Parts: sequence; structure tokens; C-alpha cells
Amino acid sequence: MLGVVEKAFHMMLFLVNIMFSLQRVEGLQVCRPKKLHKVPFSVVSGASIVGVGSVVPETQVGNNELISFLDTSDEWISQRTGIRSRKLLCSGEKLSEFAAEAASQALLSADVNPTDVDLVIVATSSPEDMFGDATKVANLIGASKAVAFDLTAACSGFLFALITASQFLETGTYETAVVVGADALSRWVDWSDRSTCVLFGDGAGAVVLKKKNKGGILSFALKSNGADQRHLTLGYHGKDKRLALGEKGKEREIIISKGGYAPILMNGKEVYKFATREVPKIIFQALEYAELSTDNIDWLLLHQANIRIIETVADRLGISRSKIISNLDEHGNTSAGSIPIALDHAVKSGLIQNGHIIAMAGFGAGLSWGAAIIRWDDTL
Repeated sequence: MLGVVEKAFHMMLFLVNIMFSLQRVEGLQVCRPKKLHKVPFSVVSGASIVGVGSVVPETQVGNNELISFLDTSDEWISQRTGIRSRKLLCSGEKLSEFAAEAASQALLSADVNPTDVDLVIVATSSPEDMFGDATKVANLIGASKAVAFDLTAACSGFLFALITASQFLETGTYETAVVVGADALSRWVDWSDRSTCVLFGDGAGAVVLKKKNKGGILSFALKSNGADQRHLTLGYHGKDKRLALGEKGKEREIIISKGGYAPILMNGKEVYKFATREVPKIIFQALEYAELSTDNIDWLLLHQANIRIIETVADRLGISRSKIISNLDEHGNTSAGSIPIALDHAVKSGLIQNGHIIAMAGFGAGLSWGAAIIRWDDTL
């Protein structure tokens, strides 16, 4: 009987969290349902990142190497984006294997046995299998008891997947989760379009989440706006295929579509305005839910899209640029991989220490965006 009551209580908390995800921000003022005003929008019992890992391709391409086929220069790219090079997957290299290696590294750093993993979520917009890569990744890392699925939210994907996994831990459904962010958008750009092809790199990052009673994800907020989806797309672009149906001499012809996709299309000005307007708002929102302020933030970790976006967001939050975590100059925009790759580097370099408060935010196609406030504690 007690187990039933406990499960009901966890489900109530989960539903409360979902209700709060429907809250909205007007300017920087948080609008909350009056009856639930005193209930914090947070993962109450705690889901903590206890392990990190990342893998990027060995092939590095510098800005100056692109001039052989693009009308561009290192100065033009670096001044506008902050990117000086990017790592690219070559023919024969598999993103799913990079994702699995990143996950294995995270499990090793967390000292967690793969057979103890309950859940694997792979955030990606560029899987090798249209049906999803997560089950393959789970198999490669030896997570034989885990349920696995993909989550697609473009450059917000890792943040959305992290929160999704945390809710399974919050409700008590699972105890251990692996969350991977991996993308190879170099496969989907028009390499004659200097406005997009110079931006993207490839790679994978991963974390291990455990349910804990302290630290971890303190609060979060997620949003999307399909009305502006057109500003950043990787749209379906099929080719007509004719089929003759029926008996010979009585055929009827129909035209179906043979699958394919157009290259990435982006309205850079609109994406810049969206990110610099909405990301500060949603970080303020998540901070208020956690009952913290920008003064409490030790590190600002944003999706690695463009250094001008990152710095403008920091300025609008009133956070010193010295608190920005970024590896954009060497890796470019690795989409769903960007946050966990940068997080892995920051943890292993000693920048992030236990007790530090991290404001994390993803943003991108959809349009979608979200933020999480994390108190770092990777002790088991």
C-alpha cells in the first residue's frame, strides 16, 4: 500500500512540473498560477549529472582552408561567429559510434556499470537511421536493460533530453539515465553557401544522470514557437516518382514522393534576434523558479551557436563574460552536441567544481529554447 501511495505522490509532482512548463514570461516578469505560487518549478528530489564524456572527429578544418571553394576568409568568419575551425565526420565514420563512445566515457567517469542504466536518450537531428540511433547506442555501450529512444529538438535537443530524463528520475520510474547529444550537420549543409556551411561542426557529448537528494537540476523552463519555424529549417525535399497501378492495359498512374531533404536554410538575422531576446528571459525565469539570481551564477553554458549571441546574452543577464564556457572557436556549432561537449571539457579541465551554479540554455530550430539551473555535484 505504501508503494502505491509513494508512486502516486511522485506522479503528482510530475504533473505539477508539467503544469508549470505552461507558464509564460511577459518581459522579465514571471506569470505563475496563483494557487501554485509557492510550489517551485524544479526537480524536487534531485537529478544530478554524475559523469560526462565527449568525442569529436579527428579531421579538423580551419577557416583558411575553406577559401579554395568559398568567397570567404578567416577574418570574415571569426569576426562574425567566433569560429576558427571545426571537426568534420568523414566518409565511413558513423555518428552513432561517436555517440556510443561519448556515452561510454560518461559511464566510466561516473563509475556506473552499463547494465545499471535504465534509460538512454539520444538527442539528434541527424541520425544515421531515420527510425533512430538510440537503441543502437544502448546496445553498443552494453546498456542491455535500458529503454532507449531518440529526441529531436535541433540545437535545443540536449537540454530538452536532459530535462526529459530528469522527469523519469523525479517520478521514481528510473534511477539511472544516459543522455547523449550528437549531430553531424556538416552532412546537411550547402557547401557553396558561406552563410551556413562555415558554422557547423560534428561531434557527440554525453552525461550520466542519477537520482540524488542534493544538488543537481534545481529548476528548468522549456518553450517553443512554431510560428517562426521558417527561420531555421532542414526541410523535406522529395523527388516525384511515378507508379503505374492495376492490370495491364487498365493502369492508373499516381505520383508519390521519393524521400530526401534540402540543405539547411537559416535566416541569420532573425535567429540572432530570437536568441538574444528569448534566452535571457528564459534564464531569468529558471533562476526565479530556483529562487536564485544572476549573482549566484558561477558559469554560463549556452548552446555554442555564435560568439556574438553568447556574449550578448551574458551582457543582457548582467553576467561577466569571464563566466562564459565556450569551445566554439575550435569546434563550431555542433548542434545537440555543443552543450555536453563544452561541459565535458569544462569539467575535465577543472573549471567546474562541486557546488558551482551553472546556468545552461539551448536554443535553435523549431524555434525552440530552454534553460536549466544546475548545482554541480558529481559525487555518488
